[in-house]
Amino acid sequence: MTTEERHAIEKDVITVLRTIYDPEIPVNIYELGLIYEIAISDEANVIILMTLTSPNCPVAESLPEEVKEQVALVKNVRSVDVNLTFEPPWDDTMLSDEAKLELGLL
Repeated sequence: MTTEERHAIEKDVITVLRTIYDPEIPVNIYELGLIYEIAISDEANVIILMTLTSPNCPVAESLPEEVKEQVALVKNVRSVDVNLTFEPPWDDTMLSDEAKLELGLL
């Protein structure tokens, strides 16, 4: 896989992640800072490292599954693994400027 192909897949993955929302905060999970890492192998396997706003989040089981299902639909993606972590714990410093603006924090 070329660097350009990898970047195209990553861009498409990010576009999809921006359509998935945390049910408690009206901002998509990418801008919330819940996505810590997106890795794409030479075989177009995608591994996403993500967190939740809290370990007790009501969508702790369904949100990672939704991410996996939606990213699997991205063109040229062969497989998707979503790994959940709470290190480092999420806090509002991880919000993008776009999310801060949306939430009235800027």
